[in-house]
Amino acid sequence: MKLKILFSGFIFFLCSFSAHSFDIEIADSLASFQILHRIEKFGGSKISGNNQNYVVGKTLKQPFITRVIDTLGNPIPDIRVYFEVVQTPEKSEGARIVPRYIKTDSLGIAQCFLTLGDTEGEYQVSAKIRTDHMESFVLFNAHAKKENWVTMLVVGLLGGLALFLMGINMMSSGFKHSAGQRIRSILGKLSKNRVTATGFGAFITMVTQSSSATTVMLVGFVQSGLLKFPQTIGMIFGAAIGTTLTVQLISFNLADYSLLIVALGFMLMTFTKRENVKFAGEAILGFGILFFGMHLMSQAMYPLRTFDPFIDVLSNLKIPILGIVAGTIFTAMIQSSAAFVGIMLTLASQGLLSLEASIPLILGANLGTSITGIIAGLNASRDAKKVAMAYTVFKLLGILMLVWIISPFVDLVRLVTPDLFSSSSESIPVNIPRQIANAHTIFNVLITLVMLPFTGIFAKLIDWVVPKTKERKPQYKVEFLDKNLLSTPAVALKVAKQEVVRLYGIVQEMVDDMLVPFISKDRSPLKRIGQMEEKVDFLRDQINSYLLNLTRQDVTEQSIQEAFQIMYAVKELEQIADIVSKNISEKATWWLDSEAEFSSDGKMELKEYHLLTQKQLKRSKQVFEELNLEKARKMLKKYQDFKEVGRELERQHFERLKKDINKSVDSSKTHLELVSMFRTIGSHANNIAQVILEWPGNKEKEK
Repeated sequence: MKLKILFSGFIFFLCSFSAHSFDIEIADSLASFQILHRIEKFGGSKISGNNQNYVVGKTLKQPFITRVIDTLGNPIPDIRVYFEVVQTPEKSEGARIVPRYIKTDSLGIAQCFLTLGDTEGEYQVSAKIRTDHMESFVLFNAHAKKENWVTMLVVGLLGGLALFLMGINMMSSGFKHSAGQRIRSILGKLSKNRVTATGFGAFITMVTQSSSATTVMLVGFVQSGLLKFPQTIGMIFGAAIGTTLTVQLISFNLADYSLLIVALGFMLMTFTKRENVKFAGEAILGFGILFFGMHLMSQAMYPLRTFDPFIDVLSNLKIPILGIVAGTIFTAMIQSSAAFVGIMLTLASQGLLSLEASIPLILGANLGTSITGIIAGLNASRDAKKVAMAYTVFKLLGILMLVWIISPFVDLVRLVTPDLFSSSSESIPVNIPRQIANAHTIFNVLITLVMLPFTGIFAKLIDWVVPKTKERKPQYKVEFLDKNLLSTPAVALKVAKQEVVRLYGIVQEMVDDMLVPFISKDRSPLKRIGQMEEKVDFLRDQINSYLLNLTRQDVTEQSIQEAFQIMYAVKELEQIADIVSKNISEKATWWLDSEAEFSSDGKMELKEYHLLTQKQLKRSKQVFEELNLEKARKMLKKYQDFKEVGRELERQHFERLKKDINKSVDSSKTHLELVSMFRTIGSHANNIAQVILEWPGNKEKEK
């Protein structure tokens, strides 16, 4: 019995102890589940007042609003909130908070107003509460700007953009001056191989720093007859790649060294006498100015980082159609996709433009750069119009291929150029400019690789897009001159020479026909000679005007010398044409109305001297066309023989007069005048060879 009692007591003790322990655990659990307070920004950024922008020294328009809640999300009233300015720009004074502390209302809300200091930059305010276990706080940001920040933004953007475009133009000018002759030689040897043509297109675009300039140049090549449309297709594809090389250069952040690059380029231009070094200095100077312009634009755009309306506009550009339209319009305005992508790189460097938003803009930039070519081809031949249209269709097809797969394309770009984050920011990659430049390159390389095997089909497509139309042919026209080529002086001089060679052909026809009325008594050549004289005058005016326009461009002294050398040849040819169309034709008209005739010996002598005159003109054409100094020297020697033959013919004619041959007496004056005019024609032809030998640049070559 006692054992039972003891056992029962032990069981009761155990139960009592367990119950007590259970009560302790419950109490501890309840204690750990006490409701905590925390502070948060009320609503989103616009409601809470976070990230406001205002003028220095002014009180923000909106207060900073906080809310204190418990772990269940219920508002807690009557909690004291402390506000404090925790960060200001260096040397800023006057920043203050009103009130410094305040209790929350029935909705758990507390607010304060910030008066900005006297220095532009970022201000930071903390709002905190104290609880039994911790101190909870949130941070608000505000940005102070100068009162005239909008004006300074516009001035900085316009000035920076002007320097940026000027830098690109100077780079282009330096490259063109140094590589212009190379373009001319490559153009002459260009093969029909599509890969070679693509490389040449990339080379031209690298020199001109603009695919639109390349398109305009190709329009000129086709218009002037230097190339046929099918030959340009590969070059059009290459232009798309060439323009990305400029963007790749721009994407490297060399702004800190821009003025050093400017100084180096200036020294090379100023303190050296060698032309090639000067041209290199011009390109380097342009490169430095380009980066300095980007630096100015970057500084001017800094306030836009916190300007909500602008950020909202950029965020909308993620919508493909809006981004493409914006990129197309802006690029068409500044006529350079490289320049527009350069502006995009500046925005990206300020954290204003994401990779996703940049892709539609890149697509628009590629389409916008083709508009310049279309404008250049408006009044051109059908083949030239096809060049401009081919570039547009090529870009349009590329856009249609990519616009549906922008997200995978972004992933491809990130695969090639992974995101890099700085220690201060883990949300925005610091290498977005590199990603944008690579996206531009990848897009153009991809569409070129896709389209290159189908150049034949592509040419047929363009034939269909640009249908044949009945063109009203003008009475006279130039075949080679094209104003679109004036921006590349070496090529412009080449086409001008080709037009002069064509002029040579017309003058040669006139010289060929000039003896027919005297020998055959045939009047028909006179009408042809008159028509050809009008054509000669037309070409003279067109060639001279073209070359004068060329000399007004930014061209080298050598190019100016060559231009005036060509103009001298035109003058001599025009004088030959005048002799034939006026002096000889007038004499032929009289001769045809008379009954006079030459003796058989006289006819033979005139035919022989006429043949020698034709040969002199032909030699002159070869010397001019080839700029062959050796042939020029030989021609001068031949001219001495030519003059001696003329004197000998005159002597023989006087011998026949002594014998009183009737035909010789009647035709004596005409015979002597013709010999004299033939000799004058030979003299003008000889002058062209002589001036080529004596021209300053060619004199140096001889030495």
